[in-house]
Amino acid sequence: MDASKRKTVQYLSEARASEDALVRVLQSQISMTPRGSYRALLEDHLEQTRDHSARVGERLHQLGGGSNPLLTIVAIWEDLLGQGLALSKTPFDLLRGSSGEEKVLKNAKDACATEALEIATYTAIERLAQHVGDDQTATLAAAIRADEEKMLEGILGELPKLADAVAGAEVEGNPSFDVRSTGAAEAVGEAVDATKRTARKASATTKRTARQARKVPGVAQVEGQVKGVTATEDDLAIAGYDSFTVEEINGRLSSLSQIDLAKIDSYERRHQDRTTILSRVSTLRATEPWPGYDELTVSEVQTALADADDELVARTRDYERAHKDRAGVLGAVERDLSNA
Repeated sequence: MDASKRKTVQYLSEARASEDALVRVLQSQISMTPRGSYRALLEDHLEQTRDHSARVGERLHQLGGGSNPLLTIVAIWEDLLGQGLALSKTPFDLLRGSSGEEKVLKNAKDACATEALEIATYTAIERLAQHVGDDQTATLAAAIRADEEKMLEGILGELPKLADAVAGAEVEGNPSFDVRSTGAAEAVGEAVDATKRTARKASATTKRTARQARKVPGVAQVEGQVKGVTATEDDLAIAGYDSFTVEEINGRLSSLSQIDLAKIDSYERRHQDRTTILSRVSTLRATEPWPGYDELTVSEVQTALADADDELVARTRDYERAHKDRAGVLGAVERDLSNA
């Protein structure tokens, strides 16, 4: 590979790593953005970003970007770095700002900076490709740059409305942020609805749907984390939370759902930030046997398990023992495992 092609491959590898990292940032921002024109813009750009990554990856393959071991290693490390930055940023996207409206506005301002960086990246790639006579790469870079410029223009057009929402919430005392309409809450709602439908059917559909539900981990925790950032004491599952001692609170935590545990985690961090409570919450936080499990009654769990596989039954037993410890559920899972 000559020097000109090697430099083009380097820049394209950096661009692909950036696109892959942006996918994760967009997902985290969508999870706490309510329905509306701004979230629709983010959702459209998420699909567009995935397409950009695929197109850049295809061009890299055509240039033989994977044939040089050194370049491949560099690209992998760049990709991991980009993903690491995106993933480490996600919890702060959920917690930053004093109101839901302000969190969305701050994320939008970050998105502007990200788009400016993307535009600069593809401007440089286009110019380099033109310099070395690589018309195909130059055309690709120009097309993606145009998409990024359109996205930046779209975000800038949304900023006045987002700023107005902040003013309404924090200056005029008229909040408009509805956590129930955020991407995370809607994902949770869909998973819970699917699980409750499953619980009403003691059939092969139960087993199949439960397996599919296990592919959506942590949705309850995300919903609780989002709700917790704006929760008051009255919103917590432990009534009179602020009046209890650490020992009293810890004694009540094991019976709470994953949503309620996540809400308490966010609330505690914003207020007294007591290490003993946060440590206990961390110990109890786990992935439910399937999304929506904590909201089901004993009879609904028993119905859902009627045709479940042994792995799911065992996971249910372990989770139930560590949390609600309901005799009706434990009796059912023990019978199922004994029969197996």
